[in-house]
Amino acid sequence: MANLFYPETCSCCNGELSKHENTVCTGCIHDLPLTNYHLTPDNPVTKTFYGRASIENGTSLLFFRKKGMVQNLIHNLKYRGHEEVGSFLGNWMGSLLQENASFQDIDAVVPVPLHKRKLKTRGYNQVEQFARKIALKLDAQYLENVLVKRSPTGTQTLKNRLSRWGNMEEIFLLQNTELLENKHVLLVDDIITTGATLEACTNKLKQINGVRVSIATMAFTA
Repeated sequence: MANLFYPETCSCCNGELSKHENTVCTGCIHDLPLTNYHLTPDNPVTKTFYGRASIENGTSLLFFRKKGMVQNLIHNLKYRGHEEVGSFLGNWMGSLLQENASFQDIDAVVPVPLHKRKLKTRGYNQVEQFARKIALKLDAQYLENVLVKRSPTGTQTLKNRLSRWGNMEEIFLLQNTELLENKHVLLVDDIITTGATLEACTNKLKQINGVRVSIATMAFTA
């Protein structure tokens, strides 16, 4: 009855979903721009961090373009409460990583954290479900209590690389570090633009004894 008056819509095109579709319609699934970076070790994600942070592997699921369908998808996730988008993308990414030897030894999946003030305002971390689904697929731990954001930074969308970087590493804190000692960690976020946030998080995690870090995101700015 609820679907009759308030039909579920596609989080990409906003069109009505048929009863066998979930979150994203079949047409949009076929049109979403996959990067396939997980198949190429020396890809643009890993190159983003050359000379900035030492990572094992890096990948993104989709290409992000302004005013494109991926932007609408992630906008629905971040600002319109469509948490199911994170689950949808996490299941997709997790299935791809399951088949890749470079990601099969992941011990823990860690989301880039939100500051508690933003978390309270939004009500959820937009990468939580993405991270949880990947962890489930890789039979890894989901850990959100090791990397903590201690101060808010505001939106990063319109900042250039220099202003984003600033003292970024000082914004994040570590706790319960024994949980990640000598582990391979998959650090996840929504979008890579300059990579400043992921760089800071990676360098902070690398302070833990024996830790190795790989990166996976929903999208990469093309």
